[in-house]
Amino acid sequence: MTAGTTPEAKAGPVAEAKPEPVPAPGAEPKSEPEAEPKSEPEAEPEAAPEPEPASDRNTGRRRLKAALWPPRLSRGQLVVALLLFSLGLGLAIQVRSTNDHHSQLRGARQEDLVRILDELDSRQQRLQQEKAELEQSLAKLENSSNQAKEAQEQTRKKVTELGVLAGTVKATGPGIVLTVDDPQGQVKADMLLDTLQELRAAGAEAIQINDVRVVVNTYFTDLSGGGVQIDGKKVSQPYRFTVVGNPQDLTPALNIPGGVVRTLESHQARATIAQQQKVVVDALVDPKSPQYAKPAPK
Repeated sequence: MTAGTTPEAKAGPVAEAKPEPVPAPGAEPKSEPEAEPKSEPEAEPEAAPEPEPASDRNTGRRRLKAALWPPRLSRGQLVVALLLFSLGLGLAIQVRSTNDHHSQLRGARQEDLVRILDELDSRQQRLQQEKAELEQSLAKLENSSNQAKEAQEQTRKKVTELGVLAGTVKATGPGIVLTVDDPQGQVKADMLLDTLQELRAAGAEAIQINDVRVVVNTYFTDLSGGGVQIDGKKVSQPYRFTVVGNPQDLTPALNIPGGVVRTLESHQARATIAQQQKVVVDALVDPKSPQYAKPAPK
C-alpha cells in the first residue's frame, strides 16, 4: 500500500434494487383478500333431564299417604293423647273463667267486694260446720256400742233436715222478714225470682212467700190481668218473704248498691227488712214423686 493513497473499504456485493412496478394509469389497485374470521365451535346444548314417569310419581304419593294415614297409634299413645287433650281443655276453660271473674271483680265497687267476701266467708263457715257434723256422726257410729240404734237416730235426724229443705216439715230459727209493697203493680215475676236467688245465695235455709213454701222446683209466672203466680197459686201484694237464716248475711245481701232493694225502689215499690231472732216457716208442700228422674245405681 502506497503512502498518500486512501485505502478503499472493502465492500461486499451490493444487491441491485428492483424497481417497484408502477400501476398502469386507470387500473385499480388490487386489494389482498381479507382473512375470514375463525368461528369458535358452538357448545353443545345440555341434555334435558328425562321426565319422571307418571307411574313413579303416583306410586310415591300412594306410599306417602299410606305412611301418614290412617295414623298407627298404640293404645297407650291414644290414652296419653286423650289425657293431654282433656288437660289442655280444662286449663283453657279455667284460665278463661278466671280471667272473666277477675275482670268482673276489677270493675266492682267496694261495697260489692265486701258483700262477696262476706258471702264467701259465710259459705266457708257453713261448709266447715257441715263437715264437723258429718265427722261427729261418723265418730258416733264407729264408737257406739249399739251401732244399729245410732244409725236409726241419725237417719231420723237426716230425714227431718231433708224435710225442711223439701218443704214437708216446718222450720224455725233466726232470720228476716222482707215485705215488698207494690201499690203501682210494677213488680213482676222476674223481680221476685231475683229476690229469691239473692236470699239463697246469702245462705237462706227455709223461705216462705205469703202462704207458699219455696222449694227447689218453685216457679214464678206473670198473670195477664196483673199479679204474680207462685207454683200455680196467685199471690197478691204486699209480698212477704219469711226467711230462716243468718240475719247478718241476709240483710247486707239485699241492701247492696244496685241490688234487690234498689231495683224494687226503682219500680216504685217499697221494701222493708225486719231482723228477728225467731221466725217460723210453717207453709208446707205435698211431696210429689218425680215422673222421669229415678235413683241412679252406684
